[in-house]
Amino acid sequence: MSTSMISGHWLAVASGEHVRIGRSAGFMQVCHGKAGPLRRIGAGDGVVYYSPSNGFGVQDGLKSFTAIGRVRAGDPYRFDMGGGFVPFRRDVDWAAAREVPVGALAGQLDFTAERNWGYQLRFGLCPLGERDFRLIAEAMGAEVDLRLSA
Repeated sequence: MSTSMISGHWLAVASGEHVRIGRSAGFMQVCHGKAGPLRRIGAGDGVVYYSPSNGFGVQDGLKSFTAIGRVRAGDPYRFDMGGGFVPFRRDVDWAAAREVPVGALAGQLDFTAERNWGYQLRFGLCPLGERDFRLIAEAMGAEVDLRLSA
């Protein structure tokens, strides 16, 4: 895959607190640091984070899109966070964007069209359609490159 190609869009799931750490440091992690899901993502792919809550395991009702950006070239890599936790990461160019409650886009997103739309999020990473990516970017006020390759 060419690193200049934008080939896909992804919806990742993590707590708002974890997303904000990754956003400030220019990386993403998914599925408790597993490499497999990160290998599905290509350089130039768009990624949006959905955060059901602010903290891991907390039920505070955040339910918001908390980050949006483009994945940089390079393979997933390990990062030692200390305490024996060495998750895999990918580098991301995060766009300046505001956090937006998913409810603000109610009825507009294809991925929320089904009654049980949240069920797909249990995997921590799922494909996201181009249309949904664009709608979320617009709602977040994000200046993210929306051009797609042919």
